Amino acid sequence: MNRLTVTVITLNEERALPCALASVRGLADEILVVDSGSSDGTREMARAHGARVLEHAWTDFSDQKNFAAAQAAHDWIFSLDADEELSPALQEELRRWKETDPAAAAYEMPRRARYLGRWIRHSGWYPDYKRRLYRRDRARFVGALHESLEVDGSVGRLQSDLYHHTFATLAEHRAQVEHYSRLTARALYAAGRRQWLLPLLVSPPWMFLRTYFWKLGFLDGAAGWHIARLTARTSYLKYAGLGQLVRGRALEPEAAPRAASLPTPPRTR
Repeated sequence: MNRLTVTVITLNEERALPCALASVRGLADEILVVDSGSSDGTREMARAHGARVLEHAWTDFSDQKNFAAAQAAHDWIFSLDADEELSPALQEELRRWKETDPAAAAYEMPRRARYLGRWIRHSGWYPDYKRRLYRRDRARFVGALHESLEVDGSVGRLQSDLYHHTFATLAEHRAQVEHYSRLTARALYAAGRRQWLLPLLVSPPWMFLRTYFWKLGFLDGAAGWHIARLTARTSYLKYAGLGQLVRGRALEPEAAPRAASLPTPPRTR
């Protein structure tokens, strides 16, 4: 049998965490929560659900997840975000997987987002494949902002959905857009990017059209409209922020980020 550690990185996730941990109860051989200074009841909540809790000062998403994997009791890791849960079908698929001889070094699975009270099936947000199940000696997370799992070996695919509970209100989504666009602007500037005016003019309308029409966002109803609109706004704020930095103007300081992740945004150049 493949013994499995489920890792979760947290910062003030008292409200979301019970759902995530309940979905791995009876499946995980170990639950490990790495907290980066929560001021709510996150750590107590995690312990109440049988998790081993460690504290580690925030660095970035990849470092936190790699630290968690390094502290795990088992070599097979499932990296779960605090605002996610395993669907019943995925729980059962993983139980079957634990009885197999794995042929891959890591596995990805489709992630389905719940947004404004409904499941999103289009808009570029589904299937949103995520690599979450992996051998820690064959894979590691890379990237400070939009982290991804870099794997030494083959990647298999599970068929069942990982559920992602995103935003209950538009205000939450808008706040996250503001936060990530500033982070991305700084990352682009640090990487030497200086062209901002043309992308500022071209990218936002393209991102809206791509999300709403090409990615069939209109089939998601009003939620699809908001996703497309805020995807375009993210692009606008990112390049506007880069423009400010290029012209020597400071951006607003950043608050500490939540440990949760958004659906992977399309790459824009």
